[in-house]
Amino acid sequence: MLKTIFIIIVILHGLIHLFGFVKAFEFADVSALNQEISKPAGFIWLIGAILFVITALLLMFRVDAWTYFGLVSVIVSQILIFMYWQDAKFGSIANVLILIVIVFGFFHMNFKSKYKMEVKAGFDQTLAIPDTMLATDDIKHMPALVQKYLHYTGSIDKPKVHNFRIDFAGKIRSYEAKEWMPLTSEQYNFMPATRLFFLDATKKQIPVSGFHSFKNGKAYMDIRLLSLFKVQYMEGKEMNISETVTFFNDLCCMAPAALIDERIKWLETEGNKVKATFTDFGITVSAWLHFNEKGELVNFVSEDRYAASENGETIKLKWSTPLRDYKITNGYKLASYAEAIYTYPDGDFTYATFSLKDLRVNVKQ
Repeated sequence: MLKTIFIIIVILHGLIHLFGFVKAFEFADVSALNQEISKPAGFIWLIGAILFVITALLLMFRVDAWTYFGLVSVIVSQILIFMYWQDAKFGSIANVLILIVIVFGFFHMNFKSKYKMEVKAGFDQTLAIPDTMLATDDIKHMPALVQKYLHYTGSIDKPKVHNFRIDFAGKIRSYEAKEWMPLTSEQYNFMPATRLFFLDATKKQIPVSGFHSFKNGKAYMDIRLLSLFKVQYMEGKEMNISETVTFFNDLCCMAPAALIDERIKWLETEGNKVKATFTDFGITVSAWLHFNEKGELVNFVSEDRYAASENGETIKLKWSTPLRDYKITNGYKLASYAEAIYTYPDGDFTYATFSLKDLRVNVKQ
């Protein structure tokens, strides 16, 4: 909501600059402006209006460059205000408000730059890998339920996975008593085992950003208010194990073709579910994969993930991600909706929901 209000303010503030252009070229009588405005100055007023509108559009479409355009817009606008102070001085209030938001925009860019640098490093490791197709022979060693799932998702005769990008929208909360925070996220996974996840959420209309990094068996999570003030930071053994589970979950749910990975061991089949382990950098985690009659993966359940308690300690809990609403996304039939659930002694707690917006396999930088 605040973002929408801010975008409207920027656009309106920009359009007000058109009065200077109209006054200079005498397109209409602008009684609010008493000072004379030359035609060259009128063009600058027009440029100011255009810059503010571009700033708003870039922000609307989540283009980081909005901060640079916004800063230039404010500078141009304030110079004009100083030149025509008697008529335009109150425009300084809007410029100050816009500048404050721009400053926090730069904080956000700086925080997200860590994520972008690690994504670039991931591309540097995988871009040289040639594409080879996943064939039926590649999956013959898998349980029948998993083979059916790979056929159902359309993974056969498509490239084997080197990396993939996921975009989600959803909501998240830290504890059951807390309010839901709407979120959007961007994520890159690189083989053999790198997971980089960046989310933007809002808490009581205040922006919250988070970066999860998992590389070479090591993980950390950094959550910040206004991309500046740390509100939660986690790393260590429990975090490494938890993110290994999450990485395995990503392969199962979003990149089924990657289930040919030799680090995955298929242990047993029981009715409509299969148990598997995933081992990476000395960490072994296990999960039950539940399927329906169509061949859809409908749940992923692991006992190896940790959750942070309200007193700051970590506890191992059952973790599940129910899946539904399979749809075609860039050639793959995948679940478009998932929940993330911890099972506490007193019952299940759903702490996040995710709706798939886009998924791309073997992305080129």
